[in-house]
Amino acid sequence: MKNSLTRRTLLASALATPFLARTSLAQDAWPTRTIRWIVPFAAGGAADTAARSIAATMQELLGQSIVIENRTGGNAVIAANALLQSPRDGYTFLVDAANQLTNPALMRDLPFDYATAFVPVTQISAFPQVIAVKTDFPAQDIAAFVAQAKARPSSITIGTPPAAGMAHLALAAFEKRAGIKLVHAAYRGGADASRDILAGNIDSVLITTSSIRPPVVAGKARVLAVTSLERPPSLPDVPTLAQSGFPGFDLNDWNGLFAAEGTPRIAIDRIAAAAATAAKAPEVLARMHPAGAIMIGNSPAAFSAWLTSQRSQVLDLIRDANITLG
Repeated sequence: MKNSLTRRTLLASALATPFLARTSLAQDAWPTRTIRWIVPFAAGGAADTAARSIAATMQELLGQSIVIENRTGGNAVIAANALLQSPRDGYTFLVDAANQLTNPALMRDLPFDYATAFVPVTQISAFPQVIAVKTDFPAQDIAAFVAQAKARPSSITIGTPPAAGMAHLALAAFEKRAGIKLVHAAYRGGADASRDILAGNIDSVLITTSSIRPPVVAGKARVLAVTSLERPPSLPDVPTLAQSGFPGFDLNDWNGLFAAEGTPRIAIDRIAAAAATAAKAPEVLARMHPAGAIMIGNSPAAFSAWLTSQRSQVLDLIRDANITLG
């Protein structure tokens, strides 16, 4: 009885001050039940696979199951809204991606403000993108590709998935810095662009490292450069754009974990800590590195700072290149 009374007193005091709230919640055994991750992407895709891979290890660390719920549609707004309509008790999170940065500039009448409605928890992974050409294209490196584009303005075709996605933004940034204009084709997904360059129907593509694998393995495509600042484990011999005359170039696809504003801080901090450990787990790296992913698992503060720096760059690219959803 005395222990029960003491516990109730501590919890009542916790509601009175933020500091005590953090202290008392930390003493509780969070989580005590299943955690739900809402994913706005189809099962089996790169972002979904990365989320499932890291979640499998995280649930062992947390001692509770993590259930993945795929809620596609609405350019990821449906899934985001589902999180905001759920109880803010630390048991529901959103796995989102560049939509957090692009949707405010591309969509009108959003039912929420991305900048204030969501709390960044951790960046799960990054998916470096590549510029690749069909095997008979007369360029062995980015310098030669740019030279070809300048010699034949607005005649070289390049595909990205989808319209207004991170590949489209990376293309806009590359064209601007290289001083070239390519003929852009927007595909529904990376697999579609991959099939077209495999068939030789398009000169080049800007897609993720995982999407380019089939045509490269088949000998139908050649990778010229990657868009990440560092070479990904899956392509250690391919130079980055930053190493190819475009210092600082770093635009990748990515995904991260978000909570709704008002979610208990202990839930955010503890799940971020579990992600940081899981992102380095051998079984996670063994699965995701061959797929071209770079696992991250950073802190909420680091993820938030990165999003802030990305947001201004993304908005500038969308405005300057007049990018739309379709």
